[in-house]
Amino acid sequence: MFAVIKTGGKQYTVAADDLLKIEKVSAEAGETVTFDEVLMVGSDAETTIGAPTVEGASVVAEVVEQGRDRKIIIFKKRRRQNSRRRNGHRQAFTTVKITDILTSGAKPAKKAAAPKKAAAAPAAEGSDDLKKLQGLGPAIEKKLNAAGISTYAQIAALSAEDIARVEEETGTKGRFERDNWVAQAKELAAK
Repeated sequence: MFAVIKTGGKQYTVAADDLLKIEKVSAEAGETVTFDEVLMVGSDAETTIGAPTVEGASVVAEVVEQGRDRKIIIFKKRRRQNSRRRNGHRQAFTTVKITDILTSGAKPAKKAAAPKKAAAAPAAEGSDDLKKLQGLGPAIEKKLNAAGISTYAQIAALSAEDIARVEEETGTKGRFERDNWVAQAKELAAK
């Protein structure tokens, strides 16, 4: 099945799963847009031509990306007038992937929303701010919390085998010894 749609003052022939570069549409990547100006719908058996549009037909597409074309130079010169003008322009565009061609007033099928990432869990009661250790930032703190370490006392009580296991789990090979986190944790736990 194919359709001819009108968007951005231009006409495009589209089919399902086509990637199309059109004039900019105000939608973020991953959002769905619907084109209601369908001029023609056709299949192997029959073709319907609109006057000017086909009633109840629409094309549903998913926005793949927003971007800008390469720069073009506009140069104007008036000879013997000591007058020249030079401008550059990059046209904005939207790349869409056609998902459905709907006829006779059908509504697009709702796709299941992607699961949202859980917000960062609030610090558990009794946990310490591990970022106070020199060389330990928020990313490593999250990794340590995921490994079950959330207090200075836990870090101070780690044995050599425990340190090796935690470094392996969190991808912080050698950081405990190099940044001396155990000694720092003992000092902070004593306060």
